[in-house]
Amino acid sequence: MSFIQIIEFTTSRPEEFRELVAEWAARTEGRHLVRRASFTEDRDRPGTYLQIVEFPSYQDAMANSGLPETGEFAGKLATLCDPPLVFRNLDVRDEQTFG
Repeated sequence: MSFIQIIEFTTSRPEEFRELVAEWAARTEGRHLVRRASFTEDRDRPGTYLQIVEFPSYQDAMANSGLPETGEFAGKLATLCDPPLVFRNLDVRDEQTFG
């Protein structure tokens, strides 16, 4: 079953967040288990962002979380953001593609 994690946060430094993601991806290339990631901004709440990360499974997400680089990334992310960071962990029950 696919798994999605959403990280919601506020920051005045979104470009630094994107740089952190690029650095993490480069350092974990060939080892990370992320299938897809989207960086979004909430139109109704300026400065509020959501990182939507898709994994093949919950187990893959937990293995990915266990990478040392992921822990470092999380620590750096916390310094860029206004607390609290909100994590949502979602099991995908159904997927449909339209169009």
